[in-house]
Parts: sequence; C-alpha cells; structure tokens
Amino acid sequence: MTLLLSVNLGRPKTVPYTDHPEGVTGIDKRPADGPVRVAAPGPKGTGASGLAGDAVCDTRHHGGTDQAVYAVAREDLDDWERELGRPLPNGSFGENLTTAGLDVSGARIGERWRIGPDLVLEVTSGRIPCRTFQGHLGESQWVRRFTRKGAPGAYLRVIEPGEIRAGDPVEIVHRPAHEVTVALQFRAVTTERELLPRLLAAGEALHPEALATARKYMAAQTA
Repeated sequence: MTLLLSVNLGRPKTVPYTDHPEGVTGIDKRPADGPVRVAAPGPKGTGASGLAGDAVCDTRHHGGTDQAVYAVAREDLDDWERELGRPLPNGSFGENLTTAGLDVSGARIGERWRIGPDLVLEVTSGRIPCRTFQGHLGESQWVRRFTRKGAPGAYLRVIEPGEIRAGDPVEIVHRPAHEVTVALQFRAVTTERELLPRLLAAGEALHPEALATARKYMAAQTA
C-alpha cells in the first residue's frame, strides 16, 4: 500500500555549515503531529516552502513554486541506514514527505500524485545535494556519495492545494508517456550531461532550471 508515513516540518536553526548569509537553515525537519496545509508558495527567490509552518531559509536555492515540496521514499532511507550503520528517522534528509510503497526517484517528471482527499502534486526534478545537506548529515564525502547513489528523491509543485497528514494514501493520478524519470534527470544535470537532450521529452513539466540547461546544451551541440 502506498502511504504518506510522515509530514515533516523544519524551524530555522543556526548552524556552521550553511552558506546562508545569516547562518540559518530549515533542513532539520521533524514529523508533524497533526494536519498540515500545503499550497503553492510563489516563485523561487520570494516563495519558500509549500507547507504551512515549514521553514525554507535560503530562498536563493530552495523553495518556490517548482520546489514547493520535497519527498523521499522510506525505502531509500532504509537503504542508507544499512549503508551508514545508523538510524535515519523520517525527515532526516530534510524531506517534507516520507513515503512508503512509492518509487520516488523512479517517478516520471510531470507525474501527479494525489495525497489525501484534495492535495495534488506534480514531480519536477531531483534534489541536488549541497554543503548544508552534507553538514546536516555529518557524513564524510556525503555530496559525492549521495550523487553516486542516484536516488535523490523528488521536488514537486502544487497543482491543487490541500491538507495532509501522516497515514494519508498516495495515489498516482497521472503518469506521462515519456520515460524521463527523476533519477534520469538527476544524472543528466550532475554526472552524465550527455543525457540532457533526453530531458526535453518532459517539456514544461520539467523544473525550469533543468529545462533551460537541457536547451542550452542542445543549442551548443548544434551550433
């Protein structure tokens, strides 16, 4: 059964490992006790998290319409637990949604999920690891190791707002005909740039920054 295991929220926290001008981050997310409202936060740079009560501190790189929600599969956290030899509670990767029974990194760009009775989200891209993520986990060479694994979890935009809570069912209500998955998109923008032309099949559903990168690559190849 495909379920939402937890809805995770973060509060601003001062840390030594972020590039935020004021040294704060909202990556330390913990499961919420009750329902959480989810809605489109507005454009990147001004909009923050799509979840009410969740902090996104560095809006230069995080949050906004096309990164309103971040989801990670519990199965991927379990895999990392075995590899790292330590517990990783829900929210450990700074994800808003921890799911069960859903291949998050195998989701197609533009795939839509209904969570609970009202909320509809659309997959836009994979999560690119950063210095803050590495500092939060406290694992050596974490950015490199996370990238090599190639299971980044998914960013999503809000199509229809709604209220969600732990235990809500997750239903895939639309799956595009193309084969551009989150994992493929992640590899294309990180380690295998020769894959970039394949991203164009996802069209405007793709995160605008990834789409611009793919188009720029194609233009350079044909120049």
